Amino acid sequence: MKLSFEDIFAQHLEVLKNEGRYRIFRDISRERGNFPCALFRYQGDRSQVKVWCSNDYLAMGENPVVLEAMRSALDQFGAGAGGTRNISGTHGLIVDLEKELADLHRKEAALLFSSGYVANETALSVILKLLPNAVVISDSENHASMIAGIRASGAQKKIMAHNDPEDLKKILAEIPQTQPIVLAVESLYSMSGEFGKLKELIMLAKERGAFVYVDETHAVGVYGKSGGGVCEELGLLDLVDMLQGGLGKGFGVVGGFVTGSRNAIDAIRSFGAGFIFTTALPPVIAAGALASVRYLKSSSLERLKLQEISSYLKNSLEGAGFPLISNKSHITPLVIGNAKCCNAISERLLFENRIYIQPINYPTVPKGSERLRITPSPKHTCEDVEELKLALIGQWEKAHLSRKAA
Repeated sequence: MKLSFEDIFAQHLEVLKNEGRYRIFRDISRERGNFPCALFRYQGDRSQVKVWCSNDYLAMGENPVVLEAMRSALDQFGAGAGGTRNISGTHGLIVDLEKELADLHRKEAALLFSSGYVANETALSVILKLLPNAVVISDSENHASMIAGIRASGAQKKIMAHNDPEDLKKILAEIPQTQPIVLAVESLYSMSGEFGKLKELIMLAKERGAFVYVDETHAVGVYGKSGGGVCEELGLLDLVDMLQGGLGKGFGVVGGFVTGSRNAIDAIRSFGAGFIFTTALPPVIAAGALASVRYLKSSSLERLKLQEISSYLKNSLEGAGFPLISNKSHITPLVIGNAKCCNAISERLLFENRIYIQPINYPTVPKGSERLRITPSPKHTCEDVEELKLALIGQWEKAHLSRKAA
């Protein structure tokens, strides 16, 4: 008997459910002025939960300066952008935001996108298509958006062992001297919280005259004296040809961008389908992002508070024997190693402890490394950390999981 389309879809979904990989979207609504608490709705009931997995790392999503800029822009310019920039024109706020982002990375130009994913996919695909016979060296743990851009370009690719300068050295030695090379890496790998070994990797690539592309999505706003990211913090901005960043993490709004030379950015603007055929970000979004970028260029308070609470969180959980992935960033991955168990602990934390941490399963991370990805913010307190630790200890015991300290 021939299966219907609906039966086929249902079968694929059933596989995900049986493997414990089916994603449940919780009805979680953040409330201005109340972060990190949020409203959880379930089957008609409402309750307050504490959020420990937000990517709004600096809580800029409720910063008064950002909110006031967005209110003003909404009143003055309305809701939407009216279409693509190609058709409807480029709003002055977008022009100003791109200038601000270019200045953030000490580059000649910047280009704004609807998301960080689209920025990576579009920029990498255009760069690799335009460079004749180019080969791209991509870190094995690069984000899906970078992989999509590389695949769309059709360029020759070589996969570098994760964060491994020695492997990069070997790969570079195999590439003919006349062949253009693009190195594509991340500054901060969001699922492990690991920093890229940027100094070693970039210096090796530059010795061969490579074009260096760095994804700073999870680092902009959060690191660097002006919030420019890890490359700014390490003094590497002048060695990187193009940087990509997000406006929905450290800057607390939404969107993505790339910065680079005037010609490189103009080429992406002129040839990138992901840019040309996508409706522009609304003025209200551009206004919020612009205010956030400007604010974080001069304010380090949020960054300092984040580092303080991150250190306290890691020390507290490590002291309790929890299996954390060791890193020096603000991201705290707690490894469980089983999809069904990971989902169960996440669910019990939500319903029993009123703590929201979304489970991270395959294909976001490899099978056997399923985890809870904990991300504090400047709004979390030491008391919040201790509350989280006690809840995790209880759930670990219910799941019969071991802790080093137990």
